[in-house]
Amino acid sequence: MLMKFTRLVLFASFFSPPAILAQSPKTYTSSEILLQLKKLNVLGSVLYIAAHPDDENNTLLPYLAKEKLYRTAYLSLTRGDGGQNLIGDEQGIELGLMRTQELLAARRVDGAEQYFTRAYEFGFSKSAEEALHIWDREKILADVVWVIRKYQPDIIVNRFPPDARAGHGHHAASAVLGAEAYAAAANPERFPEQFKYGVKPWKAKRLLWNSFNFGGTNTTSEDQFKIDIGGYNALLGKSYGELGAEARTMHKCQGEGRPRRRGPSIEYFSTLNGDAPKNSLMDDVDISWKRIPGGEKVQPMIDAIINNYKMEEPELSVPALVKMYRAIKSLPENTWKEQKLQETQDMIEACSALFVEATSNQSSVVQGDSLKMSFLINKRTGVNGTLKSLKLETLDSSFSASIGVNQNIVINKTIPVAADKKISQPYWLEHPMAHGIFVVDDQLLIGKAENDPSFEAAMTINIDGEDFVVHRPVQYRFTDATKGDVYQPIPVLPRLEINYALDNYVSINGAPVRAGLHAKANISDGVSYTISERFSNAWKADNTSVNYNTKDGMDNYWISTFSPKTTDINTTEEIRLVAGSGKYDGYTRTISYDHIPTITYFPKATANLVKVDMKTVGKKLGYINGAGDKVPEALEAMGYEVKTLSEADVTDDNLKAFDAIVVGIRAYNVFEWLTNKNDIMNRYIANGGNLIVQYLKSNNVGQKRVKVGPYPFMINAGIRVTEENAKVNFLLPDHPALNYPNKITEKDFEGWVQERSTYQAEQADNHFETPIGMNDTGEKQSNGSLAIAKYGKGNFVYCSLVFFRQLPAGVPGAYRMMANLIALPKRD
Repeated sequence: MLMKFTRLVLFASFFSPPAILAQSPKTYTSSEILLQLKKLNVLGSVLYIAAHPDDENNTLLPYLAKEKLYRTAYLSLTRGDGGQNLIGDEQGIELGLMRTQELLAARRVDGAEQYFTRAYEFGFSKSAEEALHIWDREKILADVVWVIRKYQPDIIVNRFPPDARAGHGHHAASAVLGAEAYAAAANPERFPEQFKYGVKPWKAKRLLWNSFNFGGTNTTSEDQFKIDIGGYNALLGKSYGELGAEARTMHKCQGEGRPRRRGPSIEYFSTLNGDAPKNSLMDDVDISWKRIPGGEKVQPMIDAIINNYKMEEPELSVPALVKMYRAIKSLPENTWKEQKLQETQDMIEACSALFVEATSNQSSVVQGDSLKMSFLINKRTGVNGTLKSLKLETLDSSFSASIGVNQNIVINKTIPVAADKKISQPYWLEHPMAHGIFVVDDQLLIGKAENDPSFEAAMTINIDGEDFVVHRPVQYRFTDATKGDVYQPIPVLPRLEINYALDNYVSINGAPVRAGLHAKANISDGVSYTISERFSNAWKADNTSVNYNTKDGMDNYWISTFSPKTTDINTTEEIRLVAGSGKYDGYTRTISYDHIPTITYFPKATANLVKVDMKTVGKKLGYINGAGDKVPEALEAMGYEVKTLSEADVTDDNLKAFDAIVVGIRAYNVFEWLTNKNDIMNRYIANGGNLIVQYLKSNNVGQKRVKVGPYPFMINAGIRVTEENAKVNFLLPDHPALNYPNKITEKDFEGWVQERSTYQAEQADNHFETPIGMNDTGEKQSNGSLAIAKYGKGNFVYCSLVFFRQLPAGVPGAYRMMANLIALPKRD
């Protein structure tokens, strides 16, 4: 039966510029205001297209946005879900959430906007054809067309070519889709279902390819159009190379920190469609106010504001800005009209030194509960200002409160939160993902970088006789002892959370497994729920449901014992929990790093039951964490005692205690001390230990050459097997790694996820044996995914088989293969 006891468990709890979340309301210096005033006079736009976060040209974007003053945006086909993580153990969906926020952080540096399609980054792809097939070419093409029709760029720029020079399939696919979308967006017969949402066919002036010279591939030529983007912006005090480096460095989980560059920086452009530029990217594009009927009257108004602008008294520009705002408002409807109205309002607020925020001391709120909020308005200059109304959810208050100079108006309110208010699940995760693509059933959400704020206040403030609606997200604000003011999003949580304690429960040789189940009430309302477990007939459980009342405690924990019913071996199946007639089926997870807002999302309450026929040899393992992986948990589930080793632990005496030592992914590329302690590691092997090194990304750690293992070999980042079902050939069928203590067969390579191997070994010393070979379709077989060398009494293993993906996914063959590497025979 289910055993219940209480235990404390912490639940690891569009088309306008993105809202600034998780930071204080934006304020402008006088020089920044002047730059934005100049931008008011420019009605030109550029859309840059590539495949992933960090594919964008981080120096070009600020040049376009802050030198040429174009409206600039980056469309990333994916959120980077299939990449690798240098700073944590998040993978898949979680990594995509992180990289989304890193892109938004980069955009706050370079002044561009950010959009996405529904494509999921399923891992490294070697051809555009494969990527487009997995993504469903027409659906992702429709997304790109939608963004073009909404954003209406004058110029579209592809980052990559549509062939092998792009580096890999996702890159090439982005070029294919960019070219197809350029034409399709202008064709009223393509995706006509979009027109009912207000868009119209849109023809950009030209499609360019921003050619490049990096990674050993030079696609530039002197007959291409070129510009120097390395200039200096005196109003910002930085060159575009410096701004670009700051933006690039926000891609921290990819290890993309860059030095600030100064000096010339030449960018090249090849024309793919439309007339080739000769003098400017915007040749033959009217970027003046003439592109709006009647707009000619606005440009001299802006010129006068700029000419009369006082750096020390920006507020003197407010009356003229308000007059200009009214002039723009009188123009016929147009995308640029709406854009310039918002930009003008932003400058009126900035010149008025108007500070508005909406905050709460609650870090989250629960469906059906209430939210306490504080609204603060301060106008730090003598501009005439009056607060007229405040609206938020059910709150609708009218005022006639004059805002004094540098006087705080503070309004405290509490609002009820509807019981059916949507939880703060990122919109692209609301539905189960189809293969290779997120399912989004609301057309108006497609393209957006993130959800709108859970709560957004709308305050009507009259400035110099004109009403402006000022929108602010309600944020959790607190004071940190070292960071000072901190602002974070406020997520809406479900009333009930349920989940399993682990991702995988491993039954070894048919033994029962004990699964931990959690229930947490976020509101103690006395409601009873039946929490049920769903699983197949291949298993039996001592009980399949439990009753839980929210007054029983805010956090409860149960144990359920599962036993196999069939003799099938080496299987994995998903089990799940549901409650409240299926209304509640997940829990809260948070991802927290200093450089991005705290991320909250709600995974489903699922786990894997893994049945594996496996023998193990050895008991005590040392593990050296790499750049974020979940292998230690899997090793513990296999029955090993695992101790995490730090630099100080790696001594000759300490290592004697371990039957084997496993090194995490990319650890040698992250920690120079591993290279410095290579002699100690080699003595450990010589004395009878087994050292298993998971993949390296390169042969260097910083500027230093990596030293790993007793014999030399090289890492080739270009050799990888990305087809998860690629045939594995046993080149040395009698090798212990394939036979002891488990007989490895082709079945052990079934059910693998995302890829087979990455960053394989090559030019290996002849002491290495390579038991397996594999290759993607149409490629030459490689044998560097598993390289094993005897040394003294022990063994050294370099393994680029992607255990860091397979073990967390509960792939039985990966458990068996890892057990064999740990058990490699030692010699007397």
